[in-house]
Amino acid sequence: MFVLAELKDTVRIAPELFNLKLPEAIKDEVNRKLANKVLLNVGLCITLKDIIKLGDSIILPGDGASHTEVNFRYIVFRPMVGDVITGKIRSCSREGVHVTLGFFDDILIPPSALQHPSRFEEAEQAWVWEYPLEDGKKHDLYMDIGESIKFRVSGEVFEESSPIGPPDQEAPSTSTTTTEANKTPYRIMAAINESGLGLLSWWVTQSQEEDGDEEQEEGEEEDEEMEEEDE
Repeated sequence: MFVLAELKDTVRIAPELFNLKLPEAIKDEVNRKLANKVLLNVGLCITLKDIIKLGDSIILPGDGASHTEVNFRYIVFRPMVGDVITGKIRSCSREGVHVTLGFFDDILIPPSALQHPSRFEEAEQAWVWEYPLEDGKKHDLYMDIGESIKFRVSGEVFEESSPIGPPDQEAPSTSTTTTEANKTPYRIMAAINESGLGLLSWWVTQSQEEDGDEEQEEGEEEDEEMEEEDE
């Protein structure tokens, strides 16, 4: 889910940083500029891996800082479609289940990708899997906030969120401004509608029940063998 992206940039080093060695100053500046930022069609930048090549440093007229062209490799969070990841439920809404990894929050499991059948409980603000029982009844399994959840990455969405320039003479409507402000640069779409995915507690409980049934069957077999030996 983490990849190395090879990038190129011109890094500006301010005069007050000239006391540092050039690679060290460039590393600090690149991390300051990119860490925890989303690059379009690249992913969420985590930290600098290494510097591949340093170009010549130049000082531009009217600017006392140095400008250096740098080729470097950066560690980026960008899981592949099909990757299985474990996170925690951040919140639930009619839009679906919102999941966080701690350092990345924009993960959505839409209703169509939940275990079927599922319903949304307004009062609890939680999605519920209506787990079918052998007798035809259903057992409600709630997806509560803070629960660990295993999901499969089904897609990704990048959106350009850079400034679009000064506003026109006519003031934009409030709804348009709000939409632009709430635009998320990078989102992950996920799914749990297959066996083994979903809340970890679901499958732990099921595994324990199966183990208990096996132990009971083994115990019954041992009792039968002992009875046969007594006879």
